[in-house]
Amino acid sequence: MSTRHLYLARHGAADAFGELTDIGRRQAGLLGERLARVPVDAVWHSPLPRAAASARELARHLPDVPVAEAAELVDHVPYVPGAAETPPSWAGFFDGYDAAEAASGHRLAEALVARFAKVPGATPAGDRPDRHEVLVTHAYPVAWLVRHALDAPPSRWLGLNSGNTALTVIEYRDGLPPTIVMFNDMSHLPPDLRWTGFPAGTRP
Repeated sequence: MSTRHLYLARHGAADAFGELTDIGRRQAGLLGERLARVPVDAVWHSPLPRAAASARELARHLPDVPVAEAAELVDHVPYVPGAAETPPSWAGFFDGYDAAEAASGHRLAEALVARFAKVPGATPAGDRPDRHEVLVTHAYPVAWLVRHALDAPPSRWLGLNSGNTALTVIEYRDGLPPTIVMFNDMSHLPPDLRWTGFPAGTRP
């Protein structure tokens, strides 16, 4: 039985202009060191600069692994919930999203699932080996893939935040539901590099 292993990571810490900071580069490098133990087949990244730079930084620890852009990984709102589904604290966030923007974001989310959230396809030789792929993206696409793996209602992507370069691992096998191996794991980061990307607060 072949398995697709997805290693999902939010990009490293970025500045107000969306460029990777020195902290973000350190975070991405440490994630690369962690992933160097994995037989990675490919690194895919969002088109946005902070994700592309994070992918390049971590890939320095993965020699000969191809690194490529995937449009489906771009930062986007995957699902705009209806009024009854929206927690009060999120209500203002969706002000200004019209029906066309909401539909476009949801199409992108569906394309993300269609491309990555499935078992490996057959090779030209007809076999189906395991695949290990790193996806460097943003908090919302990570949340959407976790929600999809749990078969949760669409609005449940809300509130699933990820730290910068935190690692989420999902496995896909034929005939079985997806397995969430870990979510938002920051054990490769020293304490002073953890929890960036979250609102300020007391953290364990």
